[in-house]
Amino acid sequence: MSRADVVAAMADYYVQRAAYYERVYHKPERQTDLRAMEAWLPDVFEGRRVLEIACGTGWWTPHGAARAASWLATDLNPETMAVAQRKPLPACVSFEAVDAYTMAELGTLTFDAAFTGCWWSHVPLARLPGWLDLLHARLEPGAVVVMLDNSYVQTSSTPISRRDAEGNTYQDRTLDDGSVHEVLKNFPTPDEACAMLGPRAREPRWIAHEHYWILQYRLA
Repeated sequence: MSRADVVAAMADYYVQRAAYYERVYHKPERQTDLRAMEAWLPDVFEGRRVLEIACGTGWWTPHGAARAASWLATDLNPETMAVAQRKPLPACVSFEAVDAYTMAELGTLTFDAAFTGCWWSHVPLARLPGWLDLLHARLEPGAVVVMLDNSYVQTSSTPISRRDAEGNTYQDRTLDDGSVHEVLKNFPTPDEACAMLGPRAREPRWIAHEHYWILQYRLA
């Protein structure tokens, strides 16, 4: 399967899963991590103009945007954004359909902060440096960036089904209709993630929770 096919298949999977995607956030063993991260996010983005990439169903949006000056939540799929838009949200939040791999829909807009929740792990490793350059080009000097994603926990995570020649790992996920979908899902180490950031990243900080990780940094 080509990289383009992998990305397209993943997008289709999330469209089909949109109505019940957030079940994963109700796993009992993840609640301590979730409450800690939800409480942490508002301070990071206070007073900032934030671009959220791949907002999905918007689990993180109301928490991160709680004290932001503005928050643009973007996603490729209207189906997942429709779920997000039904949530109680701060007045500063707006939505736009945006392809995360081009961001062409944003025109000339720039921001002084960016956030992604559970997106990094779905980007093919070979595309990560280029995607990060694209994101950083949308951000002003001194911008704050937060990447939040899943850690692999054997007792809670879907097992890894295979690894490809480029080092990407995959999971086989079953939807309610019984269909099985192969989804790209990478689990970087702190060193691997920081090595991807490029020369503009300053003061990278890795925060490890049991079921999630956070990578926070500033742009030069």
